[in-house]
Amino acid sequence: MSTNATAAHKEEAVYVYQAPVRLWHWVNAIAIVALCVTGYFIGSPLPSVHGEASDSFLFGWIRYIHFSAAYILIVGFLLRVYWAFVGNHHARQIFIPRVWTAAFWKELGHEIMWYAMIAKQPMKYVGHNPLATLVMHIMFVWGIVFMIFTGLALYGEGAGMGSWQYNLFSSWLIPLFGQSQDVHSWHHLGMWVIICFAIIHIYAAVREDIMSRQSIISSMFSGWRTFRDDKPADD
Repeated sequence: MSTNATAAHKEEAVYVYQAPVRLWHWVNAIAIVALCVTGYFIGSPLPSVHGEASDSFLFGWIRYIHFSAAYILIVGFLLRVYWAFVGNHHARQIFIPRVWTAAFWKELGHEIMWYAMIAKQPMKYVGHNPLATLVMHIMFVWGIVFMIFTGLALYGEGAGMGSWQYNLFSSWLIPLFGQSQDVHSWHHLGMWVIICFAIIHIYAAVREDIMSRQSIISSMFSGWRTFRDDKPADD
């Protein structure tokens, strides 16, 4: 090998994320941002608004955006669950983690060591790695389910008795938590869980894109995951 060796760049690409999954991902991300921003102001309203409240209707618009984004998220989530069963096997990874296999837990241990900067070499996965799958399943999938149920229970209070939101959610979920304010508090706490998940998710995506030499971020735009392999080569 020449002493003036350079790196030969090699890439392998695999189609992973189908168009419905990618579309859902970005629509869902926008809806969550809108929900978190408006949800924060619903929980901690602005101290004052200049002029007559009826002239600005600021809080009304905040609630309108929150409710609209919520229904977009709910419809998108239901369609995403449907696609988990009719799409490719990558589409159902975060819904059905393969926790019954020994390989899943072995690879999970390696990923924990890799993120802790102890393992030296990353393992490459066509879809999500086991740690990402488990975190998304617990914090995101069940987190979204929790937010949908508690959100609709709170909405049902305003819609009133007889509304489908009240009959399906408010009538049993509010008494289960104790009272309406308890549901508000847990729903607000759930928002922070989703925010923490989003921060971890973005960090992990950027980190893996750089350190594990595989495309993470761009794959959610194109659907293709590339595996980069830089090896020394002769001039």
